[in-house]
Amino acid sequence: MNPTDSHTRSPRYWLMKSEPQECSIDDTLAAPDATVPWTGVRNYQARNFMRDDMQVGDGVLFYHSSCPEPGIAGIARVASTNRADPTQFDPASPYFDPKSPVDAPRWLLLDVQALRKTRLISLAELRSTPTLAQMRVLQKGSRLSITPVEPDEWAEITERLAR
Repeated sequence: MNPTDSHTRSPRYWLMKSEPQECSIDDTLAAPDATVPWTGVRNYQARNFMRDDMQVGDGVLFYHSSCPEPGIAGIARVASTNRADPTQFDPASPYFDPKSPVDAPRWLLLDVQALRKTRLISLAELRSTPTLAQMRVLQKGSRLSITPVEPDEWAEITERLAR
């Protein structure tokens, strides 16, 4: 069996950014089954993570961005496979993409299920933790809405949340 086969691979971990005024951890927890479609991704690298790498059950650090105190606000999981993001076809949506054909959509979404709200682990706290120095979200110029999280980074963050 191929070691990258989805039945044998270890779970992966992701950091997914959302602006809390658009969709917060509280909004997600209040949604049916605590699950929301992750719409509006308009970066090819983030889209490719959803398309090629993210799988149901992968762990998610739910990160609030573009707010007074950005940081990790909850723990979630990938709850579906990917599918076309309908906002790309809606002229009334801020995520409308007139160049995306319906028969070959450019943009994808997947469902994210909130598992729990946590204390906020602020960007400052993340930066002050030496074992997290290589986290993608902390790298200069990193603006991706979805980034991989290494298993040791996931372990450090979940351990901090358990304290």
